[in-house]
Amino acid sequence: MPFDPARLRNGACPCLSGEQYTECCGRFHSGETDAPTAEQLMRSRYSAFAVLDSDYLLRTWHPDTRPAVLELDPDIEWRRLDIVATRDGGPLDGEGSVEFAAHYRSGGERGVQREVSRFLRIDRRWYYLDGEVG
Repeated sequence: MPFDPARLRNGACPCLSGEQYTECCGRFHSGETDAPTAEQLMRSRYSAFAVLDSDYLLRTWHPDTRPAVLELDPDIEWRRLDIVATRDGGPLDGEGSVEFAAHYRSGGERGVQREVSRFLRIDRRWYYLDGEVG
């Protein structure tokens, strides 16, 4: 599904960094640069869900676990991202994990997706490997 700029709130990045989307996750989504840490990749992937950028999600998914197709639900409104914990995943690490809580609304109901995501760094690029939902 293509990027939907109407899903941005006043141009602010959905990851709630306090920066404008174009200076934050938008630069990763556009391919201008790659996320330098596992946490930044996780934040940019959350933002991709929020703006319906399935191409970015597939591009940053490890080829061993990536689905052939990814259809995003436009009725889900991603509201807030909380980073609970990170382990490794720095610019010089080869792997890392990020525990998060992603708050959303769908059909008038509120929900939270909690996950520990695992990331691998290959040729200086981070990829989402998989996650344990809890």
